[in-house]
Amino acid sequence: MMNQFNEITNLAIKSAIEAGKILEEGFGTNFQIYSKEGRNNLVTEFDKKSENYIIDSILKIFPNHSILAEESGKSKSFNSDEILWVIDPLDGTVNFAHNLPIFSVSIAAVKNNEIISCIIYHPILKELFVAEKNNGSYLNNKKIQVSKSNNLESSFLVTGFPYDLEIQNSNYLDIFKNFVSMGIPVRRLGSAALDLAYVANGRFDGFWELNLKPWDVAAGILIVQEAGGTVTQFDGTTSGIYDNSILATNNHLHKSILKEINSIWISK
Repeated sequence: MMNQFNEITNLAIKSAIEAGKILEEGFGTNFQIYSKEGRNNLVTEFDKKSENYIIDSILKIFPNHSILAEESGKSKSFNSDEILWVIDPLDGTVNFAHNLPIFSVSIAAVKNNEIISCIIYHPILKELFVAEKNNGSYLNNKKIQVSKSNNLESSFLVTGFPYDLEIQNSNYLDIFKNFVSMGIPVRRLGSAALDLAYVANGRFDGFWELNLKPWDVAAGILIVQEAGGTVTQFDGTTSGIYDNSILATNNHLHKSILKEINSIWISK
Protein backbone atom coordinates (compact mmCIF):
# COMPACT_ATOMS: atom_id res chain seq x y z
CA MET A 1 0.00 0.00 0.00
CA MET A 2 2.72 2.44 0.92
CA ASN A 3 4.49 2.46 -2.46
CA GLN A 4 1.89 4.79 -3.96
CA PHE A 5 2.55 7.51 -1.36
CA ASN A 6 5.44 9.88 -0.71
CA GLU A 7 7.97 9.72 2.11
CA ILE A 8 6.01 12.06 4.38
CA THR A 9 2.81 10.06 4.05
CA ASN A 10 4.55 6.73 4.48
CA LEU A 11 6.14 7.95 7.70
CA ALA A 12 2.73 9.10 8.96
CA ILE A 13 1.25 5.70 8.11
CA LYS A 14 3.99 3.78 9.95
CA SER A 15 3.80 6.08 12.96
CA ALA A 16 0.02 5.90 13.20
CA ILE A 17 -0.14 2.12 12.94
CA GLU A 18 2.49 1.67 15.66
CA ALA A 19 0.79 4.28 17.85
CA GLY A 20 -2.45 2.40 17.26
CA LYS A 21 -0.84 -0.73 18.67
CA ILE A 22 0.03 1.22 21.82
CA LEU A 23 -3.60 2.29 22.16
CA GLU A 24 -4.84 -1.25 21.54
CA GLU A 25 -2.59 -2.58 24.28
CA GLY A 26 -3.98 -0.03 26.72
CA PHE A 27 -7.62 -0.22 25.72
CA GLY A 28 -9.75 -1.86 28.38
CA THR A 29 -6.95 -2.04 30.95
CA ASN A 30 -6.50 -0.13 34.17
CA PHE A 31 -4.74 3.12 33.35
CA GLN A 32 -4.36 6.59 34.76
CA ILE A 33 -6.84 9.26 33.70
CA TYR A 34 -6.21 12.96 34.22
CA SER A 35 -8.45 15.99 33.78
CA LYS A 36 -7.31 18.86 31.60
CA GLU A 37 -8.82 22.33 31.56
CA GLY A 38 -12.60 22.07 31.39
CA ARG A 39 -15.02 19.47 32.70
CA ASN A 40 -14.77 16.02 31.02
CA ASN A 41 -11.72 17.10 29.03
CA LEU A 42 -9.62 14.04 29.76
CA VAL A 43 -6.16 12.72 29.00
CA THR A 44 -4.78 9.26 29.71
CA GLU A 45 -1.28 7.88 29.99
CA PHE A 46 -1.85 6.29 26.57
CA ASP A 47 -2.48 9.67 24.93
CA LYS A 48 1.01 10.57 26.08
CA LYS A 49 2.61 7.25 25.12
CA SER A 50 1.07 7.41 21.65
CA GLU A 51 2.13 11.02 21.15
CA ASN A 52 5.68 10.44 22.34
CA TYR A 53 6.05 7.54 19.92
CA ILE A 54 4.76 9.55 16.95
CA ILE A 55 6.92 12.58 17.68
CA ASP A 56 10.05 10.47 18.21
CA SER A 57 9.40 8.63 14.93
CA ILE A 58 9.04 11.85 12.98
CA LEU A 59 12.00 13.70 14.48
CA LYS A 60 14.23 10.67 14.01
CA ILE A 61 13.76 11.01 10.24
CA PHE A 62 13.11 14.76 10.02
CA PRO A 63 14.83 16.42 12.99
CA ASN A 64 14.27 19.92 11.60
CA HIS A 65 10.51 19.58 11.18
CA SER A 66 8.13 21.26 13.60
CA ILE A 67 5.48 19.61 15.74
CA LEU A 68 2.06 20.75 16.92
CA ALA A 69 0.58 18.04 19.12
CA GLU A 70 -2.39 17.93 21.47
CA GLU A 71 -0.56 17.03 24.67
CA SER A 72 2.86 18.63 24.19
CA GLY A 73 1.84 21.68 22.16
CA LYS A 74 4.17 23.32 19.64
CA SER A 75 7.75 22.07 19.57
CA LYS A 76 9.31 25.30 18.32
CA SER A 77 8.68 28.35 16.21
CA PHE A 78 8.41 27.54 12.53
CA ASN A 79 8.27 29.17 9.13
CA SER A 80 5.34 28.60 6.83
CA ASP A 81 7.55 26.88 4.26
CA GLU A 82 8.64 24.24 6.77
CA ILE A 83 6.78 21.01 7.41
CA LEU A 84 4.55 21.27 10.47
CA TRP A 85 3.26 17.95 11.79
CA VAL A 86 -0.15 18.28 13.45
CA ILE A 87 -0.80 15.32 15.73
CA ASP A 88 -3.70 13.99 17.75
CA PRO A 89 -2.36 10.81 19.36
CA LEU A 90 -5.78 9.75 20.65
CA ASP A 91 -8.84 11.50 19.27
CA GLY A 92 -11.75 10.28 21.34
CA THR A 93 -10.06 10.11 24.74
CA VAL A 94 -13.35 10.15 26.65
CA ASN A 95 -14.52 7.13 24.65
CA PHE A 96 -11.20 5.38 25.27
CA ALA A 97 -11.37 6.15 28.99
CA HIS A 98 -14.84 4.59 29.19
CA ASN A 99 -13.91 1.49 27.15
CA LEU A 100 -15.91 2.62 24.12
CA PRO A 101 -14.01 1.50 20.99
CA ILE A 102 -14.52 4.67 18.95
CA PHE A 103 -11.24 6.58 18.78
CA SER A 104 -8.44 7.28 16.36
CA VAL A 105 -4.93 8.48 15.67
CA SER A 106 -4.71 11.58 13.48
CA ILE A 107 -1.57 12.94 11.79
CA ALA A 108 -1.27 15.69 9.18
CA ALA A 109 1.66 17.41 7.49
CA VAL A 110 1.25 21.09 6.68
CA LYS A 111 3.50 23.19 4.42
CA ASN A 112 3.05 26.82 3.39
CA ASN A 113 -0.13 26.76 5.49
CA GLU A 114 -1.52 24.01 3.24
CA ILE A 115 -2.29 20.46 4.34
CA ILE A 116 -0.27 18.23 2.02
CA SER A 117 -0.52 14.79 3.58
CA CYS A 118 -2.51 13.06 6.31
CA ILE A 119 -3.82 9.88 7.89
CA ILE A 120 -6.58 8.92 10.30
CA TYR A 121 -6.31 5.47 11.80
CA HIS A 122 -8.97 3.54 13.72
CA PRO A 123 -6.88 0.88 15.48
CA ILE A 124 -9.79 -1.28 16.67
CA LEU A 125 -11.31 -1.64 13.20
CA LYS A 126 -7.90 -1.48 11.44
CA GLU A 127 -9.24 1.24 9.16
CA LEU A 128 -6.54 3.48 7.71
CA PHE A 129 -7.67 6.64 5.92
CA VAL A 130 -4.95 8.31 3.86
CA ALA A 131 -4.86 11.41 1.68
CA GLU A 132 -2.27 13.45 -0.17
CA LYS A 133 -2.86 16.76 -1.86
CA ASN A 134 -4.00 16.10 -5.45
CA ASN A 135 -3.67 12.32 -5.01
CA GLY A 136 -7.12 11.37 -3.71
CA SER A 137 -8.31 9.79 -0.49
CA TYR A 138 -8.04 6.12 0.41
CA LEU A 139 -9.36 3.64 2.95
CA ASN A 140 -7.13 0.59 3.30
CA ASN A 141 -5.67 1.22 -0.16
CA LYS A 142 -9.04 1.65 -1.90
CA LYS A 143 -9.97 5.05 -3.25
CA ILE A 144 -12.97 6.60 -1.54
CA GLN A 145 -15.52 9.26 -2.41
CA VAL A 146 -18.15 11.21 -0.55
CA SER A 147 -21.79 10.19 -0.82
CA LYS A 148 -24.01 11.23 -3.70
CA SER A 149 -26.98 12.16 -1.52
CA ASN A 150 -28.62 15.43 -2.57
CA ASN A 151 -31.74 15.35 -0.40
CA LEU A 152 -31.28 16.95 3.00
CA GLU A 153 -34.35 15.31 4.51
CA SER A 154 -32.95 11.83 3.81
CA SER A 155 -29.38 12.69 4.81
CA PHE A 156 -27.33 11.15 7.63
CA LEU A 157 -25.38 13.68 9.70
CA VAL A 158 -22.88 13.75 12.55
CA THR A 159 -21.83 16.46 14.99
CA GLY A 160 -20.06 17.14 18.26
CA PHE A 161 -20.39 19.53 21.18
CA PRO A 162 -17.72 21.60 22.95
CA TYR A 163 -17.12 20.69 26.58
CA ASP A 164 -17.56 24.34 27.54
CA LEU A 165 -20.70 24.80 25.47
CA GLU A 166 -22.54 26.67 28.22
CA ILE A 167 -20.07 29.55 28.03
CA GLN A 168 -19.47 29.44 24.30
CA ASN A 169 -22.77 29.87 22.54
CA SER A 170 -26.26 29.56 23.93
CA ASN A 171 -27.91 28.69 20.61
CA TYR A 172 -25.45 26.10 19.31
CA LEU A 173 -27.69 23.27 20.53
CA ASP A 174 -30.56 24.80 18.57
CA ILE A 175 -28.79 23.82 15.35
CA PHE A 176 -28.82 20.20 16.48
CA LYS A 177 -32.46 20.46 17.54
CA ASN A 178 -33.36 21.94 14.17
CA PHE A 179 -31.95 19.01 12.19
CA VAL A 180 -33.47 16.45 14.56
CA SER A 181 -36.88 18.15 14.38
CA MET A 182 -36.69 17.70 10.60
CA GLY A 183 -36.51 13.95 11.17
CA ILE A 184 -32.85 13.80 10.12
CA PRO A 185 -30.78 11.20 12.01
CA VAL A 186 -27.80 12.88 13.67
CA ARG A 187 -25.01 11.00 15.46
CA ARG A 188 -22.39 12.11 17.99
CA LEU A 189 -19.43 9.71 17.94
CA GLY A 190 -16.91 11.60 20.06
CA SER A 191 -14.04 11.65 17.56
CA ALA A 192 -14.03 14.56 15.12
CA ALA A 193 -11.28 12.93 13.08
CA LEU A 194 -13.44 9.86 12.49
CA ASP A 195 -16.49 12.05 11.81
CA LEU A 196 -14.57 13.70 8.97
CA ALA A 197 -13.16 10.42 7.68
CA TYR A 198 -16.67 8.97 7.61
CA VAL A 199 -17.93 11.92 5.58
CA ALA A 200 -15.08 11.29 3.15
CA ASN A 201 -16.07 7.68 2.50
CA GLY A 202 -19.80 8.34 2.39
CA ARG A 203 -20.92 6.93 5.71
CA PHE A 204 -22.12 10.38 6.70
CA ASP A 205 -23.34 13.11 4.38
CA GLY A 206 -22.22 15.99 6.58
CA PHE A 207 -20.48 17.00 9.80
CA TRP A 208 -20.43 20.26 11.73
CA GLU A 209 -18.82 21.35 14.97
CA LEU A 210 -17.55 24.37 16.86
CA ASN A 211 -14.30 25.20 18.69
CA LEU A 212 -12.21 22.30 17.48
CA LYS A 213 -8.42 22.37 17.66
CA PRO A 214 -5.96 22.05 14.75
CA TRP A 215 -5.13 18.44 15.66
CA ASP A 216 -8.85 17.53 15.60
CA VAL A 217 -9.42 18.63 12.00
CA ALA A 218 -6.13 18.92 10.09
CA ALA A 219 -6.13 15.38 8.69
CA GLY A 220 -9.88 15.19 8.17
CA ILE A 221 -10.10 18.40 6.14
CA LEU A 222 -7.80 17.07 3.42
CA ILE A 223 -9.34 13.59 3.44
CA VAL A 224 -12.80 15.08 2.83
CA GLN A 225 -11.56 17.46 0.15
CA GLU A 226 -9.61 14.78 -1.72
CA ALA A 227 -12.70 12.55 -1.63
CA GLY A 228 -14.71 15.22 -3.42
CA GLY A 229 -16.28 16.91 -0.42
CA THR A 230 -16.47 20.53 0.68
CA VAL A 231 -15.18 22.01 3.93
CA THR A 232 -15.99 25.55 5.10
CA GLN A 233 -16.61 27.61 8.19
CA PHE A 234 -20.16 28.43 9.23
CA ASP A 235 -19.91 31.70 7.28
CA GLY A 236 -19.19 29.77 4.09
CA THR A 237 -15.54 30.73 3.78
CA THR A 238 -12.86 28.08 3.36
CA SER A 239 -12.03 26.29 6.60
CA GLY A 240 -8.46 25.99 7.85
CA ILE A 241 -6.95 24.20 10.80
CA TYR A 242 -7.10 27.24 13.10
CA ASP A 243 -10.69 28.30 12.41
CA ASN A 244 -13.47 28.32 14.99
CA SER A 245 -16.17 26.46 13.08
CA ILE A 246 -16.28 23.68 10.53
CA LEU A 247 -18.85 22.21 8.16
CA ALA A 248 -17.78 19.26 6.00
CA THR A 249 -20.21 17.74 3.52
CA ASN A 250 -20.50 15.67 0.37
CA ASN A 251 -20.68 18.99 -1.57
CA HIS A 252 -24.20 18.28 -2.88
CA LEU A 253 -25.78 19.17 0.46
CA HIS A 254 -23.39 21.90 1.51
CA LYS A 255 -25.55 24.90 0.65
CA SER A 256 -28.69 23.44 2.21
CA ILE A 257 -26.95 22.44 5.44
CA LEU A 258 -25.19 25.80 5.62
CA LYS A 259 -28.54 27.53 5.16
CA GLU A 260 -30.06 25.61 8.06
CA ILE A 261 -27.09 26.35 10.31
CA ASN A 262 -27.15 30.05 9.54
CA SER A 263 -30.89 30.31 10.04
CA ILE A 264 -30.07 29.74 13.72
CA TRP A 265 -26.41 30.41 14.35
CA ILE A 266 -25.48 33.56 16.22
CA SER A 267 -21.72 34.00 16.54
CA LYS A 268 -20.50 35.47 19.82
